[in-house]
Amino acid sequence: MSKIISIGTKVPPYAHSQEEVLEFMNRIYASTPEQARKVRHLYRHSGIQTRYSYIPDYSCRTSEWQFYAPTENLEPFASVEKRMEWYGRFAPQLAVESIEECINGLVEPKEITHLITVSCTGMSAPGLDLQIMEAMDLSPSLYRSSVNFMGCYAAVHGLKWADAICKTTPQAKVLVVCVELCTLHFQRELTQDNIASGMLFSDGAAAVLLTADNDPRPGFRLDQFYSEVSSGGKKDMAWNITSTGFQMTLSGYIPELLEANFATLVDRALASSGLERKDITHWCIHPGGKRILETIAHSMELGPSDLQHSYSVMQAYGNMSSPTLLFVLKSIGDGLKERNSPQRIFAAAFGPGLTMETFISTIV
Repeated sequence: MSKIISIGTKVPPYAHSQEEVLEFMNRIYASTPEQARKVRHLYRHSGIQTRYSYIPDYSCRTSEWQFYAPTENLEPFASVEKRMEWYGRFAPQLAVESIEECINGLVEPKEITHLITVSCTGMSAPGLDLQIMEAMDLSPSLYRSSVNFMGCYAAVHGLKWADAICKTTPQAKVLVVCVELCTLHFQRELTQDNIASGMLFSDGAAAVLLTADNDPRPGFRLDQFYSEVSSGGKKDMAWNITSTGFQMTLSGYIPELLEANFATLVDRALASSGLERKDITHWCIHPGGKRILETIAHSMELGPSDLQHSYSVMQAYGNMSSPTLLFVLKSIGDGLKERNSPQRIFAAAFGPGLTMETFISTIV
């Protein structure tokens, strides 16, 4: 088994209130007063207060915009090349900041043996892994790999990989870093998918340091992974590269799919570990949106406090895609009053497919 012994999280410098973003979006989407009312209603019932971005435009005067053209229709609209240029400039910086927070006082950069980068909002070669290596002067013989384009559940896939490495290489010190700049991919066409994406997504990074579970330091021991794909939802959550950036499909049917499948998924995941729901003390659920959390709470018969960490992360940061689950896990760890009694975490995230990835962790 492996153990997460540290989590570092970082967000970009520009904090945008949901009300400020609403003003920007209404300029683009509110073609009629009725449409403006609909967008306003969605934003004010999103459960999100603040989101972060490297783009200042979402909450400043038009004359101060740096990313979008200060014109009525945003023409010339930001190209894929411009979005990737900003990703290449800022994603490595944010990833390094989260890694530095994660490893501070635990290991020196040269001691890191494996690096797994996770992202779905930018691609290049040489890519994020090599940019991090250079910025942090990591070992030139570092084992590195990347998890790309898997969406919100990708952190769990990265943890699976790290867990396998720790099992076969007991002295490994594995870094998994998730970094997403979702706000680079704003789309101006008036569609339900674009309105939902513009309302939910934000930028952030999270890094975790994993070692073999014989490490005496406290942390989250990774006990079991379990995943399923609901093929009926493959058209309802998707992420594609287009000529104007990366395009999200986020159907309003997703909560119904989760309500129909999530509880039985949890029970199968628990059964594979010989556990039941009553054995879980903390629920670490990806806050993909307010309706998703409400649906999961209803289907699982969870109380108001069971998803408090998911709600608090969503309120403070929005949906950052792959780093978000690690923000929730860190929030659970930071909120622990004691570590003596047995405590188990059930974590779950969702993404294109519809894929549902889970893991069970023991706080040690």
